[in-house]
Amino acid sequence: MEDLVRICKVCKCLSLQKVLEKELIHQKYAEYKALRDVDNSQKRFILQGISLPEEDRLPNALHKILQIALVNSNSEQNLKYDVDGLICLVSSMQISEFEDDLADVCVRVDKKIFRCHQVILASRSEYFKARLSHMKDFLEGRDCLPDNALPCIEEHDLTVGAFKKMIEYMYTDGLKDIDPDQAEEMFDAASRYLLFPLKRVVADALLPHLEMVSPAELCHWLVLSDMYGVVKIRECCLDAMACNFETFADTQEFRAMLLTLPPPSGDSALRTTAPSAPGAEMSSTAEGNVLDDLREKWLEAEAAELDERDESALLFDKRLEMLIQIAEQERTNGLECNASSEQELI
Repeated sequence: MEDLVRICKVCKCLSLQKVLEKELIHQKYAEYKALRDVDNSQKRFILQGISLPEEDRLPNALHKILQIALVNSNSEQNLKYDVDGLICLVSSMQISEFEDDLADVCVRVDKKIFRCHQVILASRSEYFKARLSHMKDFLEGRDCLPDNALPCIEEHDLTVGAFKKMIEYMYTDGLKDIDPDQAEEMFDAASRYLLFPLKRVVADALLPHLEMVSPAELCHWLVLSDMYGVVKIRECCLDAMACNFETFADTQEFRAMLLTLPPPSGDSALRTTAPSAPGAEMSSTAEGNVLDDLREKWLEAEAAELDERDESALLFDKRLEMLIQIAEQERTNGLECNASSEQELI
């Protein structure tokens, strides 16, 4: 709107400029917005979300619904049934008994049944949207399912704790806390259930933890973040390694990690680049070779002069080659030690 006002001033469209300036005042104070004529029309008031009490906002309301549904979920019975037996069991979880949570579907994870809402699951995850849209086809011919029982779907290879965190994000668009031991499973669940923004939420919760971990753990998180495409964690690990490269070079875990990563690019055009201008955007959002990116981070941390960057990059590559050779020797020695130990046991 402000840009339009400036254009009207330049083009001398005085009448339109006057209308826009009045409209801009109304928007600035968010009191009302004219429907037709700025001066004489009926006024309507705008209710801003920020003006509502915290407990009345949508994320809190959805969080309350989630908490009620979790309380109503079956957590006591030890479920050891197949799918047909499970559907009969769910007949005890009738809609009329739990009207306060408004659940319309059950999800079984491990041995726990969660009461959920199809509209939430389907709107947040394309996986659940497809799964729920074909749910009736899977239930055909199962006469033991009462009319007032909730339909039930079963999810495998997922822990109860990870599913709780996943639906907490789906309902509230955030996570209050995250156990670092759960992060890897959450990254996997985000990929499997097509909840890609969940990776960023888990990464945000994990970043403070990474400030206190050992170099060995950072190597683990770098490999993991590169595997699942978690950019924030990947950048954090690369920054730490670039700024403390010699410390990492002295650790066996870092040298062992070098053997698992793709080798640096042999393309001279990718070996080094001019330093980025402050605030400049990256030319590509896709992550490149980890060791190439580590080299660039190291060059920025060392503040190499532009005419020295190519030479510094070559020195870095030679250092990496030396570390890889040491790592290969350490692996060979480790295999020989294991073989000799087995011989002694025999």
